[in-house]
Amino acid sequence: MNFLAHIYLSGDNELLKIGNFSADGIRGKSYKTYPLDMQAGILLHREIDTYTDAHPIVKQSTKRLHKYYSHYSGVIVDIYYDHFLAKNWSTYSTIALPVFVQDFYDSLNRHFDVLPERVKRLTPIMIEQNWLESYQHIEGIQKVLNGMNRRTKGLSKMNEATKELEEHYDAFEKEFTIFFSELEMFSKVKKDELIKQFSL
Repeated sequence: MNFLAHIYLSGDNELLKIGNFSADGIRGKSYKTYPLDMQAGILLHREIDTYTDAHPIVKQSTKRLHKYYSHYSGVIVDIYYDHFLAKNWSTYSTIALPVFVQDFYDSLNRHFDVLPERVKRLTPIMIEQNWLESYQHIEGIQKVLNGMNRRTKGLSKMNEATKELEEHYDAFEKEFTIFFSELEMFSKVKKDELIKQFSL
């Protein structure tokens, strides 16, 4: 899953959310250098990614792209799924998306000192361009995919992937909806286990 889903699935604990959001750049046991709440969030992120990568519905989504984008297909589907979460946000949360997003941006600024260096560099750009709220629009997804393509020096061709999103829009949305309801249940169980494990 991509940023918005990881944040949403973290619940209400600010540092747990930040840990889940920040986890991609934190390798191995280096997570233990962060506050306990962030450690729980990092481990939750890893559980979510493992579950997502192995899920048959997600594999169904990625298979539709594999011919064109090879091993980048999973990354693209993560971004598509964040689009459907943002677009259908009121189905999942009673807090309006702009409010939820601004609260998270505020929490990043409040806890800026404990953020990994990569996230410190990313945060001002993400807030200025309002990435999380922009996911609800195809144009916002296009910008994300453009950025991902630049980071692969144009090799991934991910900037072209809004074409498949629009072409198979209903199929991707249906797959997201079924998968995400299962992911929510899985994440809640794992989050509760981690909260207990870390005595949070």
